[in-house]
Amino acid sequence: MHKIKSDGQAYKKILQQYLESDNKCYLEEAKQMSISFVSRNIYPEEIVRIHMEAIDALYGDVFNDYRRSLEFLLEALIAYRVANEEYEKLKLEQIELRSEIQVAANMQKTLLATEIPNIEGLDIGAISVPFHQMNGDYYHFIKAENGALGVAIADVIGKGVPAALSMSMIKYAMDSFYEEAMSPSGILRNLNRVVERNVASNMFITMFYGQFFPKSSIFRFASAGHEPGFLYRAKDKSFVEFDTKGLVLGVLKHTNYPQYEIEIKKDDMIVLLTDGVTECRRGERFIKREEVIEVIEMYAHLPAQKHVEHVYMHFNQLDDFKLKDDFTLIIIKKVV
Repeated sequence: MHKIKSDGQAYKKILQQYLESDNKCYLEEAKQMSISFVSRNIYPEEIVRIHMEAIDALYGDVFNDYRRSLEFLLEALIAYRVANEEYEKLKLEQIELRSEIQVAANMQKTLLATEIPNIEGLDIGAISVPFHQMNGDYYHFIKAENGALGVAIADVIGKGVPAALSMSMIKYAMDSFYEEAMSPSGILRNLNRVVERNVASNMFITMFYGQFFPKSSIFRFASAGHEPGFLYRAKDKSFVEFDTKGLVLGVLKHTNYPQYEIEIKKDDMIVLLTDGVTECRRGERFIKREEVIEVIEMYAHLPAQKHVEHVYMHFNQLDDFKLKDDFTLIIIKKVV
């Protein structure tokens, strides 16, 4: 308190000298005093109060209206400081949260990483672009001992960290299955029990799981409410949508998933995707499935990995293109 009183006296002296002489040098002294206030955490409203006391001491009631205006300014500065402190605190919390989410996103990439296997007669490409830092989509490849290819693509209805944790659970549940002995419908049935027991009731997971057997060229698949993929028939250059039925994972404890199979011929192409591909927007307009098919066909001559990358780049370079969800696309080409 003694120090603030001393500050007030010094301030009053400088103010009086300035008002009586109009010498600009006293403005420099005021600046230096202000710097000292900062180093001692004296807030702007306290400076206004010191100024008011100095005016009162020098001129009394002569400047009554002016004093009232300073009281008004004082209240405004107090409110400003409180709000500013809250704002700075919030900014710091947001920076810390973004940093933590980035760490979690990097960890997610490590935990959910999958390698595209080398399967004789197949060319495989995959791309997954998250809408936010955390990816709510997931894809996974398995190369069985008998040379068969297992492929999973999934999407969490719900985003952020909870979605990422759910995907990690799905990945490690799948790793625990004896894959060679299980059909696509069996894998989805088992995963459904895992999700129903361990995931919040307001969060569901869609998944498509397929197995390709190179010796017979048969592709078996089942779906748990997932976005229908496509089969491209090279012979007549047509896309056929996979006709699948199946409830999303986690809704009912006991759920069966119909299984289908088709023969894949040379130069045919399996296209698997999430709804983020078919729900991108250009301006205010959703990009139609027919447009997606046209772009996929446009780059069909490329190797599979370049194919999926060029499809994404094609849309991403359009004017007013907006992702509305995570974008995941897998293309499997039979080359022999």
